[in-house]
Parts: sequence; C-alpha cells; structure tokens
Amino acid sequence: MTMLGFTFLAPERLALLLGVIAIAVIYVILQFTRRSYAVRFTNVDLLDKVAPSRPGWRRHIPALGFLILTSLLVVAFARPATEIEVPVEQATIVLAIDTSLSMMATDVVPSRIDAAKAAAIGFLDQAPEDVNLALVSFNGIASVVVAPTIDRELMRRSIEELELGESTAVGEALFASLQALESGPGFEEEAEATGELPPGAIVLMSDGETTIGRDPAEAVAAAQEIGVPVSTIAFGTVDGIIEIPQEPFPIPVPVKEAELRDIADRTNGKFFTAESASELESIYTDIGTAIGFETDDREIGSWFVGLALLFALLTSATSLIWFSRLP
Repeated sequence: MTMLGFTFLAPERLALLLGVIAIAVIYVILQFTRRSYAVRFTNVDLLDKVAPSRPGWRRHIPALGFLILTSLLVVAFARPATEIEVPVEQATIVLAIDTSLSMMATDVVPSRIDAAKAAAIGFLDQAPEDVNLALVSFNGIASVVVAPTIDRELMRRSIEELELGESTAVGEALFASLQALESGPGFEEEAEATGELPPGAIVLMSDGETTIGRDPAEAVAAAQEIGVPVSTIAFGTVDGIIEIPQEPFPIPVPVKEAELRDIADRTNGKFFTAESASELESIYTDIGTAIGFETDDREIGSWFVGLALLFALLTSATSLIWFSRLP
C-alpha cells in the first residue's frame, strides 16, 4: 500500500488511526460540553476577578501534541518504507569445469578433477564478496549448475558435488557460459542504456580434448562478438592415463594445451596450467567492476518514532512551563 509517497509493509495497522481520530473527536466534544457547563453554572464576574489570566488556547497544546505523537507511532507501527537505489556489483565470472572421464587422471595430484575443484574453490576465496559468480559443468553436455550469484556457499557446495561423465564438449561449455553471463544482473539493462555490456569473463578448466558437440571455434567467435575474455586452465600432462573397469588396458588422455591456449589468445583471455592456477586472482583485476542500481524498499519507521519522541518532549516541556504538570 502506498500513501503520501511511502509504501507501508503492514498497511492494516493504519486502522489504529481510527482510534486516534475517535479520541480527537471526543476531546472536541468534551471541550464544548465543558464550555457550556461553565457558562451556565459559573459566576463569570467572580471568575474574572479570581483568575483574570486563564490558559486559553494553550491548554489544548498538550492534547494536540499527544494526538500527533500517537499518530506518528501508529504510522511507524505500519512499517513505512521508501524506495531507494541500492548499488549492485554487475561484474560476473563464470567458472566452467570439465567433468569428463579424462579428468579422473592422476597425473595432477590428487587428480585432475580434484585439482580443478580446488582451484575453483580457491578462486571463491580470492574474488570480492560482491562479484557475481556462476558455475558450468560440462562433459558430453554442458549445463549451468549455478546462475550468477554472490552466494559463495552455494557455489562451494555445487563445485564439491560435481560428478564425472563421458565425452567432452568444450564448445558447448563456452556457449553455456555465455548464456550464464547473459542471465547475470544488469546485462540487458546495461546493453539497452549504454550500448555496452557489464564486465564479464569465463574461466574454462579442462584437459582440452573436444570429442563432441559444436566446434569451440563457433563459441570463440560468439565470445569475441560481445567482448568476453575466456581464460583457460590446462589440467594434466602428456603422460596422463585413466583406467576404466570395462577396458583391459589404461587409456591415454594427454592434455591438449594448444586448444586451450588458442581459445584464450583469440578472446584476449589468459592461459594457465594447473601449476600456475594460483594466479587466477589476476582475472578479476583485469575485468574490473561495474556498479548498477536496483530499487529496494527500505523501512523508515525509526524516522516516525523519532518525530514522535520529539513531540513527546515538546508536549511535556510546554505542559510543565505553562501548567507546572506533565500532560
């Protein structure tokens, strides 16, 4: 409910103002009744001699003050709020983690997938609390596991719960990451208002072998078109192998650094290896920040409580000065 430029979060409580109005009406009626009684039964000449100086209009000040402070307290009780613009950090970073079976190789201790999870969780601790992070998991398919959020605990749990699957679709991972960026705060609004997109970046963690899905080159072109840098981290060595129960011999899964380095170079991102993943903090520094605003209702009941206290003090002071008693 909106009234007098304020939004009331508990408007039903304003019904108590009817009680204040009723008290005001009763007070006015009593004043007329008292005046009629005084004129009818009082010796006016004698009263002028005994009390030549009467309070007159001043006697109504305490009552008026009481009615005002009571009204203010009722308004405060109704939880008034006003719309304010709250700054929102609009920079978004998407962490895309390879969950293909090749990531179970142990040539990176304790394994490629565990190292990737550790690097991602470490990045959560490095990035400022108000930067938006998203999570994409990809093997034979790619999916947005966590949309852009500042909820670090949700990101942490989701990273820890990632499970491996068959095949690797790097191109699909990049398309899913771009989709996650577009769902981030302020993306469409910023594009419409300024023609520019809020800062964003993708961090792709993989062993680099594309086996299914769209060509990564298509996704790279899409990232180039909107100016999104893709930084890549290569997990593994050329000697990596995995052992699958159904297969009689170990399967070689050498890391493909060339493909990952090419993705980073063509999108103005940075290329890392598992050993240099600690440098991830530079990614946030490079993309910078963008501050947008969203409208929020902020309660201002304390304003009305403060005014009520002020009227209470003024009412008490005038009553003491004029009548030597509290109202």
